[in-house]
Amino acid sequence: MSFVVIATLVGLIVIATLLPLSRHTEWWVRDMDFPRLQIAIVALAVLVAEAFLLDMGERESPILMIVTGACLAYQAWWIIPYTRPFPNEVKLAVDAAPGDRIRILTANVLTPNRNTDGLIALIREHKPHVFVTLETDQWWQDRLDVLEPEYPYTMKCPLDNLYGMHVYSNLPLEDAKIQFLVEDDIPSMHALVVLPSKRKIRIHFLHPAPPSPTEHDESTQRDAELLVVAKSVAGLDTPVIVAGDLNDVAWSTTTRLFRKISGLLDPRVGRGMFNTFHADHWFLRWPLDHLFHSRHFTLGFIRRLPHFGSDHFPVLVELLYDEVRGAEQEGLQADEDDHELAEEKIAAEPVSVDDVHEPQP
Repeated sequence: MSFVVIATLVGLIVIATLLPLSRHTEWWVRDMDFPRLQIAIVALAVLVAEAFLLDMGERESPILMIVTGACLAYQAWWIIPYTRPFPNEVKLAVDAAPGDRIRILTANVLTPNRNTDGLIALIREHKPHVFVTLETDQWWQDRLDVLEPEYPYTMKCPLDNLYGMHVYSNLPLEDAKIQFLVEDDIPSMHALVVLPSKRKIRIHFLHPAPPSPTEHDESTQRDAELLVVAKSVAGLDTPVIVAGDLNDVAWSTTTRLFRKISGLLDPRVGRGMFNTFHADHWFLRWPLDHLFHSRHFTLGFIRRLPHFGSDHFPVLVELLYDEVRGAEQEGLQADEDDHELAEEKIAAEPVSVDDVHEPQP
């Protein structure tokens, strides 16, 4: 009986491990990118059970252990960069002029959540220069507008479809534009933010729809939106920040491809996963809320903030402009196959790089 149960579990682990290797975009394939940590934990538990329960004299027992160990190693390969032993991709900042700092808070509020006071308290406590809210409708906008005296520069797109978006800033925003890149009811926001030092940073805030049985059968819309923005910022001399709820995990094929094509860095590498969803279920959490940036910046800090009633935790990141030290940083590199895959994913939707608003300094 033990052998049958263990063999069945190993079979499921193998399927969960092999499915994401496919380039298929169906939601039930791509969503297997998400629980790599959970799959690795299950594989480790099964490996321990095999060591105690299987008869090593049987030919199949060592094979099961080898297969389980291989799956565990493969899953760990994806998530180890988001653990502390791994080298940091982004350098920790040293002293810099206060005028070259930018602090950004991102928060998916969960539209039915009514704890606006909780979010406003976090904003007033942590004092971000810019905060972006996702899933905000008119009800949320009416209550967040109490912050306008402190954050007079805004971009507002209240929607009732769980894809509303708002940006509030106490730094000037220039050449700002709200776009609907891939879908007519899913906005993205693009602008230049002007630091007190007068340095201008290009910012892009995104919230593409996820592949899921309740949203889209495939990941093509999400993938195309991420990758056209990636291509639009690749190789720029202008400092760049891309942030938002990308409805994808940090270690997925698509997010890694985004990083390769864009050349942007992930401050979580070597520091932790900073899982933001699901706030109510500790055993099912993934890093869905992201901030990527160009080599112009080093990291002041990154923090996951307390729960305020949403199914996401907010994230607070402080970056310091330091072009000299930042030039030594290196992220993922794209090869020819990566560029071909990116073009293939973009071609699946009626969008092109030219559609992305490119704020001009």
